[in-house]
Amino acid sequence: MIAAERAMRERVDIVGVPMDLGASRRGVDMGPSAVRYARLHEKLRAIGVAQIEDRGNLHVPIRESLAVSDTHAKYLDTIEAVCAELAGIVERILAEKSFPIVLGGDHSIAMGTLAGLTRARDAAPGIVWIDAHSDINSPKTSPTGNVHGMPLWFALENGYADRARTVQIGLRDVDAVEKRNLRESGVRAFTMTDVDRLGISRIMDEAIAIAGLAGPIHISFDMDGIDPSEAPGTGTTVKGGLSFREAHLIMEMLAASGQVGSLEMVEINPILDHRNQTAALAVGLICSALGQSIL
Repeated sequence: MIAAERAMRERVDIVGVPMDLGASRRGVDMGPSAVRYARLHEKLRAIGVAQIEDRGNLHVPIRESLAVSDTHAKYLDTIEAVCAELAGIVERILAEKSFPIVLGGDHSIAMGTLAGLTRARDAAPGIVWIDAHSDINSPKTSPTGNVHGMPLWFALENGYADRARTVQIGLRDVDAVEKRNLRESGVRAFTMTDVDRLGISRIMDEAIAIAGLAGPIHISFDMDGIDPSEAPGTGTTVKGGLSFREAHLIMEMLAASGQVGSLEMVEINPILDHRNQTAALAVGLICSALGQSIL
């Protein structure tokens, strides 16, 4: 399995999902373009990726053309339609023995990525989910109705995430009712308090053991998992997040495991960024996940 996953990294397929329907703040739909502008292709070639296929961006309707039919899960029908298209693309990428890199957009797109991975492999992937928020609200428990706070709940409900192989890292802003959802889910969660107490290296040893227990690992990286001093360009910043080096060590240790089979980078909002700093950091993290190292 390790050799097979490493071989897949000789080719990567990039797909952008300019989704902003799951969030309140506008601008995150420009995230895929910001990451590409931060020299993603050039950086991937520099670390030895032999073939890069960029499939462009999926079409996402603008919210001004849509009506909110359910305030408990705003624009859910449209989000699910886009995610269904994304799932098909991810499934085809894996069928072609390539490594999918999905660029968001808000975190609601994870529903599509995980559906495609599950269908392609006939089993839900192990997941390392880096985020300030647990994203496990349901339409009944969400205080906002924003679907980017619900993708893990939907994935678990639909069988696209394995609760026994899902790990969250970096939590520090969890809704009161959402805490109950998280406890009942069986998902292993590491808060920033855990990071402070245990250190990121020890946490990653456990995370890899859990997520990589029976197959490939999917990385779902929300850039608000990082402290806003390093990643200001995201719509839901929370102080006290992962440091630059902690974020890179997460990716470096995942790369060293040889089990990473896919990744997505989400919640990059260029409108809120400083000189594309957050997108550039995202590109560096992608390269670390694909094996770039200091020496």
